[in-house]
Amino acid sequence: MKNPETRPFVLAWLVALLFYVLEYATRSSPAVMMPQLESAYSVSALGVSGILGAYYYAYSISSLVAGASIDRFGAKAAVSLGLVILAVGCFAFTVPDANAAYGGRLLQGVGSAFAFTGAVYLASRGFSAGKLATAIGVTQCMGMVGGSAGQSLVGPLLTHGIDWKAVWIFFGAAGLVLAAAQFVLTPSASAAPGGAARGWLSPYRIVLSNPQSWLCGIVAGLLFLPTTIGDMTWGVAFFQHDVQMNFSQAVTTVSMVPLGWVFGCPLAGWLTDRIGARKPVIIGGCVLMLATVAQIGFLPGLLPPMVGLFLFGVESGVAMIPYTVIKESNPDEVKGSATGIQNFLVFGISALVGPVFGHLLGKTLDSTGDHLAHFRAAAGFWMVMVAVALVASLFLRETGQRASRRATGASSAAVPARP
Repeated sequence: MKNPETRPFVLAWLVALLFYVLEYATRSSPAVMMPQLESAYSVSALGVSGILGAYYYAYSISSLVAGASIDRFGAKAAVSLGLVILAVGCFAFTVPDANAAYGGRLLQGVGSAFAFTGAVYLASRGFSAGKLATAIGVTQCMGMVGGSAGQSLVGPLLTHGIDWKAVWIFFGAAGLVLAAAQFVLTPSASAAPGGAARGWLSPYRIVLSNPQSWLCGIVAGLLFLPTTIGDMTWGVAFFQHDVQMNFSQAVTTVSMVPLGWVFGCPLAGWLTDRIGARKPVIIGGCVLMLATVAQIGFLPGLLPPMVGLFLFGVESGVAMIPYTVIKESNPDEVKGSATGIQNFLVFGISALVGPVFGHLLGKTLDSTGDHLAHFRAAAGFWMVMVAVALVASLFLRETGQRASRRATGASSAAVPARP
C-alpha cells in the first residue's frame, strides 16, 4: 500500500473481501438449516436442494454480465449494485413460500457473481503481477472464512434457539452496509481503458476464443465440486445418515473443508508465486486431493473425519490457481471479463453436476440399506471429478514468471546483435 496510486484500489479490495465473506456465508449456511427450510417451504430435502441449486444457475450466468460490466463501467457502480441485489435476495429468502425462496436464491446468485469478480479485478489494480496469485489466494481465503462461519457459527445459533429468518435478515442488512462502503471507497476511474468504447461481446470473443480459458474453467470447476456440492450442499446430510453423526458433529465436521481453504488458498497462491510456476502446484494439489478423498471414503479409520476434511480443504486451495492462469493467458483489457467467464464455467459445472449427484446419491440417503457402501460411492464420485481435473491440468500452458522469463530470454536471443 506504499504506492499512492494503488492504495485506493487496495482499500476497495478490502471491502470486496468482506463482500466475498458475506457471499460465502449465504452460500453455505443453508446446509445447516435443511430441516427448517423443509418445514418453512413445505418441500422435501430434494426440493430444498433444488431451491438452493438455483443459486449456481444464477451465479454462473450472471458472472458473464458481472465481468463485462466491471470492464465497461468500473467496479464502483457494478460491485456496489451486486451487494444491493444480494441483500434483496437475502430478505426475500425469509418469505415462507417455495417460489419466493427460489426467487430469493436466484437474486443471491446474481448479486454474489460480482463479489469474487470485483475483488480479483480490484486486486489486479492494487497489486503487482508478482503478488497477484497471493492476493487472489487471500481473496478466496476470506471467502472460505465466510463459508466456514456459515456452517460452524450458524449451526450452533440455530440449536440455541435463534430463528433461521433472523440469520438472513442479518445477511441482508450487512449487504446494504457494505454496498454503501463499496460505493464510497472504490475509485470512480476504475474501468478498463477503452472499456466503454468496446462492444459488450468483444471481451467474450477474446477470452472464449482462447482454449486455455476453457481449460482453466474446467480444471477449477471440477476441483470446486467436492466443496460446493459435496460439502456445502450435501455434507451435513451425508455425515448424519451414512456416518451416523448427530447434527452438531456433522456441522462441525463439514465446516473443516472451508476452514482448510482459509489456509490452503493463500498457501497455494504464495507457493505458485514463490516458485514462479502454476502447473506443478495444481497437479500436486490434485494428487493430494485424490489421496485424501480415498482415505475419507475407503480408509476412514486412518484419520479422524475432521482431520481428513481439513486436509482436503487445504489441498483443494489449488482450485484458485486457474483464476490466475486465465488472467495471465488473456490481455489486460479483459481482466474483469476473464474472471467473470471463469466463474461462469466453474459454477456452470456445479449447476450441471449438482442435480446429477443429487439424483444418483442424494435422494437415496433415507432409503439406502448399506450406509458404508453409499458413503463410499459418494467418495468415488468426487474422486472421478478430481481425476478428470488432473488430466485436464496437464494440458494447461504454464504462465508463471518462470515461463515469462524463459520466453523473454528466447526473444532476446532471437534478436541479432548489432554490428
